[in-house]
Amino acid sequence: MPRPRVPDGTPGTSRSTSATIPPNILRYLALVADEYGVDLRPELTRLGLDRSVMGSAALRVSYRQGSAVIRHAVELTGDAHLGLRVGAAQHLTAWGLLGFAQLAAETLRDAVETGVRFQNLSGAMVVWSADVEEVGYVLRAELPDPALDPAVAVFLVEEGFASVVTLTRLSAGAEFAPQSVEFAVPAPPDPDLFTGLFRCPVRFGVAENRMVFPLVWARRPMPGRDPVTYAATLELLEEAMASRRGQQDLLEVLEISIAQSLPDVPSFVEQARRHTSSERTLRRRLAECGTTYEAVVDGVRRERVEQLLRRPELTMRDIARQAGFSDVRALRRAVRRWHGVAPHQLRAPAGRPDD
Repeated sequence: MPRPRVPDGTPGTSRSTSATIPPNILRYLALVADEYGVDLRPELTRLGLDRSVMGSAALRVSYRQGSAVIRHAVELTGDAHLGLRVGAAQHLTAWGLLGFAQLAAETLRDAVETGVRFQNLSGAMVVWSADVEEVGYVLRAELPDPALDPAVAVFLVEEGFASVVTLTRLSAGAEFAPQSVEFAVPAPPDPDLFTGLFRCPVRFGVAENRMVFPLVWARRPMPGRDPVTYAATLELLEEAMASRRGQQDLLEVLEISIAQSLPDVPSFVEQARRHTSSERTLRRRLAECGTTYEAVVDGVRRERVEQLLRRPELTMRDIARQAGFSDVRALRRAVRRWHGVAPHQLRAPAGRPDD
């Protein structure tokens, strides 16, 4: 679930900095991109996610890393609805233990609610919720950040609903079709791709992203239901969630500590002392989170720079100083590494020049 935002003007970070998302979407994205003749390996490598690393079950990526790869893939393939194809290519096995628990659930509703409950273990990049309403059983997908790049936002919602309908057909019955699917984006020029996949009325330009399940399907027993296996698997998922919360807590504490200290950055030795930990132990715990202290510092600085660039009254010298860079040249190099453009190109049209 997304982390609560801090009030405007208060030092803080967001979920995008921490490497806590299993890279399931990116793995299938790379496979689909291959079909287009697009090689994502250079982009993955640039972000520290080469194919050997991507093959690790313990790997976690940050929201920012995932968004960067998705944006790059959409641009290179030229497919504005790449998310539909990636979602339709998935299997329950990609979700590991969570997918197994869903197969063992009593009803389809139980399977969906298990997915919602443990969504942070599935690699989900949208925020899911579900409930019974007058129209049927409603599954909603919300973006964790309304300011997300529009192309990435479209990809994530389309991938989410496409994967749900595909996995439901694989696990509960190939004849499954939602009652309706609704997207909070404008209608595409050719909606046939959507109606062909979902096999139901599809609406665009509405207030929420949601899929409505017919109640008869929500109550339908799962073919692989097994209450003993389901209960045992839930225990393992709870243990995994507890472990994940510990990792996330560590990253949050470090990010907040760094953000509140800028422009100075606490040394690794100082952070270990603050956590009453040895340097070796802190380094190991960060490795278990799939990151390093340097990467966390870089993420917080990037977050701070992007916030400061939205303030037209600040010069580049001001931004460099407040974000802890030695000079404007160091700031420019960092922004080019992050975004591939100069800092002034990220500013609003009314912003100050690249001084």
